[in-house]
Amino acid sequence: MLIGVPKEIKQNENRVALTPGIALELTQNGHEVLIEKSAGNSSGFSNTDYEDFNCRIVDTSKEIFDNVELVIKVKEPQPVEIAMCSKDLTMFTYFHFAASEELTKSFLETDATAIAYETIMTEDGRLPLLVPMSEVAGRMAVQEGAKFLEKVKGGKGILLGGVPGVEPAKVTILGGGVVGTNAAFIAAGLGANVFILDVNLDRLRYLDEIMPKNVRTIYSNQLNIREHLRQTDLLIGAVLIPGAVAPKLVTRKMLKLMRPGSVIIDVAVDQGGCIETCKPTTHEDPIFVVDDIIHYCVANMPGAVPYTSTTALTNATNPYIQKLANEGIQTALQNNAALLHGLNMINGHVTHNAVADAFNLNYTPPENTLKN
Repeated sequence: MLIGVPKEIKQNENRVALTPGIALELTQNGHEVLIEKSAGNSSGFSNTDYEDFNCRIVDTSKEIFDNVELVIKVKEPQPVEIAMCSKDLTMFTYFHFAASEELTKSFLETDATAIAYETIMTEDGRLPLLVPMSEVAGRMAVQEGAKFLEKVKGGKGILLGGVPGVEPAKVTILGGGVVGTNAAFIAAGLGANVFILDVNLDRLRYLDEIMPKNVRTIYSNQLNIREHLRQTDLLIGAVLIPGAVAPKLVTRKMLKLMRPGSVIIDVAVDQGGCIETCKPTTHEDPIFVVDDIIHYCVANMPGAVPYTSTTALTNATNPYIQKLANEGIQTALQNNAALLHGLNMINGHVTHNAVADAFNLNYTPPENTLKN
């Protein structure tokens, strides 16, 4: 198979979709891999690193889109990339369609195949390609939150872990999944008082068993969220509904419950955000203030630590990339239920229910789109 990796062009996106080591596995299996010039530089991988493993370096992304069968990316395609897509192309990347009607409808018009990292699901309900980036984002959420709580950044001037004789900060985390769990471990390790809110009682029981003593679990409902906001210094939104828009758990009106200089980190922003006042920001201009509350809503947080996040992501995507390449797109989708869950669009059909529901589009079951 001819496989291509374009350079990411979304603002402040420094990751690359293939490391040289993963590319080597593909070339050893007889596949040809095209890498756009300098695609790996920001992640610490040079053109020579790829060439040493028999990859071909090309000057433009157009050379990739015009020739390959499978394009592997990190972030959703930008308009200039969508314009180069065609019916014969399959793209494997984070799409997050439900957060953008424009992206959804423009990609649908290309008739290309979209396999989304974020909706690949194993039989036990895990989302294996969200896990590594969720781990990074959860840990970064605390790191960034601690920074913006500093007075020089506009925050309250609170040290997350406090000092002897001084109360530590209160961190409230909405969602006890991978993001929330990683955020809680880091915040607790720094000495903060941490509260995790979730609606899944089994998950809360599990977290209660594994977390240190300064982490408490709370059942999530509007009353409990409101009560905790009054004392929260750092609020982390970590809610995920696979392929769908995140529910709005904190409204604009509820912000008034928080004290001025408090910080919100909405990790769910690439799925629409779970805080009503959140909107996507960039690493270059990461924050905005609403009602004296600092909002940090960077949609590609792991892009700030590209070596770590690229390596973690490609470790997870590699088995699926190998299946797509070795078996062919059609056969791989037919033979692998997890990959089939990842199929969001094919031949102008929307094949993920949550994406169709988000914009009142017709839904076609993915198995109905595959040739027998």
